[in-house]
Amino acid sequence: MSLFDRVLDASVLLSFNRSGYLRHSAQFDPSDLSVDLTSRRIAVTGANSGIGEATARALANRGAHVLMLCRSKERGEAARAAIVRDTGNDSIDLVIVDMSTLDSVRAAALSLGGKPLDALIHNAGVLPNERQITPDGNELTLATNLLGPFLMSTLLAPELASGGGGRLLFVTSGGMYPTRLSMKDFQQERAPFDGVKAYSRTKRAQVVITEQLAQRFQGTDVVVHSMHPGWADTPAVSSSIPTFHKVMSSMLRSPAEGADTLIWLAISDQALRSTGALWFDRRPVATHYFPGTRASQSVRDTLWKEVCALCGVDEGWTATRDNGPPA
Repeated sequence: MSLFDRVLDASVLLSFNRSGYLRHSAQFDPSDLSVDLTSRRIAVTGANSGIGEATARALANRGAHVLMLCRSKERGEAARAAIVRDTGNDSIDLVIVDMSTLDSVRAAALSLGGKPLDALIHNAGVLPNERQITPDGNELTLATNLLGPFLMSTLLAPELASGGGGRLLFVTSGGMYPTRLSMKDFQQERAPFDGVKAYSRTKRAQVVITEQLAQRFQGTDVVVHSMHPGWADTPAVSSSIPTFHKVMSSMLRSPAEGADTLIWLAISDQALRSTGALWFDRRPVATHYFPGTRASQSVRDTLWKEVCALCGVDEGWTATRDNGPPA
């Protein structure tokens, strides 16, 4: 990377926005995405709009058997029909799941099980304006962005590990950078609820869990990565942070540009050469930029134990090629 690029990237504004994508993408190798996915089975959560839909569409265009995991049956069916129509690939299945509800996650994982899974992509996420509690008693942001994806990942570990070269991918957010992992008030019960803060906390925790899962998948052929898409113009951004969207709309990336690195991680052989990294615009990037945001090992260990406890997973869980679902 040139000194000019490093200076612009340090500004964040000129890196996370569309101009940053256009500058970075000039260095991309187009052949990385020239892959026939006809034999691959890939699951994408939140696949009916935004980055999830762009990802599902790109995978379908390359012949993959795409499993669209969506909360809304109506929106999921509409998105599936559009992708089938536009790509000519009818090997697209819709799976209804509420990622915030553990029983729904278990049911979806059961329906997806029994066959090798080449990639599991966790894109679904929420940024609510007020504190909401799921049927399991968990705060909605925590449940959707962290607990549900973690549980599904452990439940589908055998399927990911059985095909060779499996990929477990998480869409996080650059908004986590100013935030330090904290286990205080984990369920956002005491302080006045701040949706943006709750979101950034779960995204910081998601990056740590990605690193921990990468360790737990050692000994298999599965790689685990997180990525952040920069600032993309998606329905979630416009509805959850409307002021930001209004001010930045002319500078936002398209959903396809935001999804590019996710698609690259899902299909490029280069993604299999490492595990446990955070990626942005097809490059591994630092997980911490600001002083005071790096958590101690004790806090990281506490996160693992708490997430396991809330999901009903033994904290000693590790993935193997032949292990069954966690207890």
